[in-house]
Amino acid sequence: MIHNIKFRAFVYENESVDEISQAILNLLPEAEIEAEEAEGLMEDKIIILSGTVSKKRYTKTFFNKLLESVDLEKLNNDLERKMDEKGNWFLRFDKSDALDEKFTILDKGDAIHLKIKIAAFPAKKQIAVDKVREAILSD
Repeated sequence: MIHNIKFRAFVYENESVDEISQAILNLLPEAEIEAEEAEGLMEDKIIILSGTVSKKRYTKTFFNKLLESVDLEKLNNDLERKMDEKGNWFLRFDKSDALDEKFTILDKGDAIHLKIKIAAFPAKKQIAVDKVREAILSD
């Protein structure tokens, strides 16, 4: 059902790269994390952690854990709003909760960003929404 999961998180100067990396690994245990340095608006150093998980068994494990960990009604209600026209599903997870192995979905703020490409043919929003909704409601 999921083609791949792209992730990204910003690590600010007051945060630990190791802790944010661990938070990502708690969401996506098989993730291979790449780090890139960037400069913020105030010339502060930011590390961008990113990567892609595409093996089916890993994406399936993530999705199953997601369904066990979050409010399914809210996940279902937010689906249309968090899916783009090409079937990409955007979720944000609280960094500190992820460090504690909790899946807490946020609507804004500093988070671990996931872009989940839903395997839908043709790759259209409604088809992707229907596939995810069916999986959520059948759980």
